[in-house]
Amino acid sequence: MEPVLGIVVALLFILGGNILEGGHIGSLLGLPAFMIVVGGTVGSVMVQYPLKIFTGSFKGALATFKKGSDDPAKIVEELVDYANRARRDGILALEKVAETASNPFLKKALMMAVDGADATTLRETMEVSIGMEEEHGEDHAKVFEAMGGYAPTIGIIGAVLGLIHVMSNLSDINAVGTGIAGAFVATIYGVAFANILCLPLAGRIKLRVREGVQLREMILSGVLAIQAGMNPKLVRERLSEYLHGHKPAAKG
Repeated sequence: MEPVLGIVVALLFILGGNILEGGHIGSLLGLPAFMIVVGGTVGSVMVQYPLKIFTGSFKGALATFKKGSDDPAKIVEELVDYANRARRDGILALEKVAETASNPFLKKALMMAVDGADATTLRETMEVSIGMEEEHGEDHAKVFEAMGGYAPTIGIIGAVLGLIHVMSNLSDINAVGTGIAGAFVATIYGVAFANILCLPLAGRIKLRVREGVQLREMILSGVLAIQAGMNPKLVRERLSEYLHGHKPAAKG
């Protein structure tokens, strides 16, 4: 789990540095500060985005912790197999095998080709689908970017609230120093929440979205090549250009 490892590494080094400077982990713990920063940030983002996009962003973030279900190299081989079938028996021969395609986008593109859609219609229709998927993914990333923007400011609000409380109790001079130090815990939470969690998650979502778009573009390119009757070997060569770190097994 690379994301979890990254968070652990960041926290270990930050807390370790704090200890080396003579600080104590206990001084960084504060439930009120945590509530102010996390609750205030989440509430602010809920004002900005519809609930559907807000909740979807968390699903999108969780999905980045899992390995993608589609293997681009295997899909290349699947497309090459379809190209062989279409070249040997005609494009209509793909009607039955298209139903069992490993990827929903691939299934839809193949069925359009089998149903006789011309190349222009097929490309335009599937590019709309690609664009919508990309837009939804970008919306999810923007939710975490917004959280990364709000959290430090909410942290400052928390610090100011803490200072107000300290200033209203100046009669206990011994508690002033401790109170001021505690007040700034909210600022630390806000900056840490933004830069260790929110902004990195936004980046991960964008990376997963880009990978998904590249996969769909590869599938579309392959289906168009099959529709045009391209030689299966040339289909493999064309699609191999889309692979990054995935080497398809040589066949035929």
